[in-house]
Amino acid sequence: MEFMSPPPVRWLDPDREAPPAAAPGQHEPERTPEQAPVTQNGSAPATSFVSAPRRRVQASHFALDRMQIEDVSISYTENTAVRGANVKGKAAVRSVSLPVRQGEVLALIGPSGCGKTTLLRSLNRLTEMTRGASLEGRITLDGVDITTIEPTLLRRRVTMVFQQPNPFPMSVFDNIAYVLREMGSRRPRKRALEGPVLDALERAGLLEEVRADLDHPALRLSGGQQQRLCIARALAVQPEVLLLDEPCSALDPQSTQVIEDLIVRLREEVAVVIVTHNLQQAYRIADNVGFMYLGELVEYGTVGSVFGSPRQQRTRDYVSGAFG
Repeated sequence: MEFMSPPPVRWLDPDREAPPAAAPGQHEPERTPEQAPVTQNGSAPATSFVSAPRRRVQASHFALDRMQIEDVSISYTENTAVRGANVKGKAAVRSVSLPVRQGEVLALIGPSGCGKTTLLRSLNRLTEMTRGASLEGRITLDGVDITTIEPTLLRRRVTMVFQQPNPFPMSVFDNIAYVLREMGSRRPRKRALEGPVLDALERAGLLEEVRADLDHPALRLSGGQQQRLCIARALAVQPEVLLLDEPCSALDPQSTQVIEDLIVRLREEVAVVIVTHNLQQAYRIADNVGFMYLGELVEYGTVGSVFGSPRQQRTRDYVSGAFG
């Protein structure tokens, strides 16, 4: 069988920093095509899809270790459906070790069923809620084994935002106030919660859009606003780590851009781990990337090295679009 040659592509340097953002009221400068860079062996880099600048304006000021994933394996001992696949007796994650740092965005990439979401859910012990799941290895938060931390307390410190926006069927204000009330032994009054609620909405970049509608039903918000409301709800408990499971997959491009910009800003405040099938998104917002395949961590490194000069052939094949 003969295959047609792929069309020519335009290569961009993954390590090139984006130009400075335009000042308020000014237009973004026009971007001109770039010559194809070459690696040390004279070949073009692995990526062929990169056509947009990275969203980082400047590098993070620091990186602080928050979590350590140490030789973690996760398997299922019973008939268990994970995203539609029967995983009885299979290891969904195999001997993965990774750092999770505040000041960085860690993106987990790989084809469907490779263990990304299973690993993500293990960071706040959601995996153990799946019947038949077992975990080996060690995960620590600020040096403490997470199995010794009460699950509800852990999930306040390591919060998660899911693929589909899931606001509560209550007002915008009460969506945030609800989690704050659940944290205390007494139910504070609305006036006492106003400051923390507005602060969470501000951190999520949503306050100015909903300031006049705080008492309106959250389900009336657009999809992108609902997802940012869920992020605000997660931030309201002042977590150390924010887990994002495909947070933009159900959103339009404009809402996706807003949330990507938000993620890059948030990395200074919390450690951010995002699972995404969108390689362009991982390139735009991540500081470090972990490529997983069939439960294994094939490669981990900076976004420039993983997309520009991967060490493993499987990584090169995946980021170049040979499979996915």
